[in-house]
Amino acid sequence: MTHLRAFAAGFLSTLIFHQGLIAILFATGVIPMAAYNMKPTAPLGVPSVISLAFFGGLWGILIWKLIQKFSRQSQIIRAIIYGAVGPTVVAFVVVFPLKGMHPGLSFFFMGLILNGLWGFGLWLLMMPKFKSIGS
Repeated sequence: MTHLRAFAAGFLSTLIFHQGLIAILFATGVIPMAAYNMKPTAPLGVPSVISLAFFGGLWGILIWKLIQKFSRQSQIIRAIIYGAVGPTVVAFVVVFPLKGMHPGLSFFFMGLILNGLWGFGLWLLMMPKFKSIGS
């Protein structure tokens, strides 16, 4: 059951925290790309934001597995750091080269910020006070 909760928390954190910050940054003119990209992805034609959220769910399982045994204070720090570093490095080393993309260093730092916030959202959504939602 914890794996399902971690997947759901990672999925929702992508939609709420990660994409929410992108929406704010776009609305204020800081970045040129809008949030909640509905462009279909290959090969299944799933909207890009849903694909991103799915992988956010997978990352949620992995990161929660790594941090769940620590104290709450240590969890939040680790969630932010692991969330910032893990997905960002994998995106730059694996995903972007496979897609033929070569984003610059500023994009890397933006990834750290967005994914760090995603990690915070994962931690927040996994806290016990959220267990009763929907019950």
